[in-house]
Amino acid sequence: MRRERGFTLIELLIVVAIIGIIAAIAIPNLLNAINRGRQKRSMADIRTIATAVESYLVDMNNYPKVADSVTLAVSLAPYLEPTYIRKIPVNDGWSAPYLWGGSTTSGNAYTIWSGGRNKNTTMTYVAGTTSDFNADIVFSSGSFVMWPEGIQTGQ
Repeated sequence: MRRERGFTLIELLIVVAIIGIIAAIAIPNLLNAINRGRQKRSMADIRTIATAVESYLVDMNNYPKVADSVTLAVSLAPYLEPTYIRKIPVNDGWSAPYLWGGSTTSGNAYTIWSGGRNKNTTMTYVAGTTSDFNADIVFSSGSFVMWPEGIQTGQ
């Protein structure tokens, strides 16, 4: 009698079940890592823009006086490109535009923000760190005043 080589149905089902368990553990962690990367990219872009704005302040003694809540790349380009920054980043990590506000008349303060994962263009401001990727990332006059940090909720 010749014996067939191969796997039994039970062995295959066990392997599929193990792969399913590993995938159930790994996929939420992967999604969290992707959103964390998008957040870090957005924060780095905002820091770069802020550095260019601060350089403009040193030369002109005031921040650019542009309309509030407009897309950053359109409003700041005449003031910052190419002298202070080669090209202003247009979109954050979630493909929503960065927004600008706060220096229309006085030119002594500014705010740059990203709407976060939910791409909300109306800034909802709560000082300090949050635990939701949907929360805005807010940079105001030299420092971050609101950003997602730690274990994230709102997956």
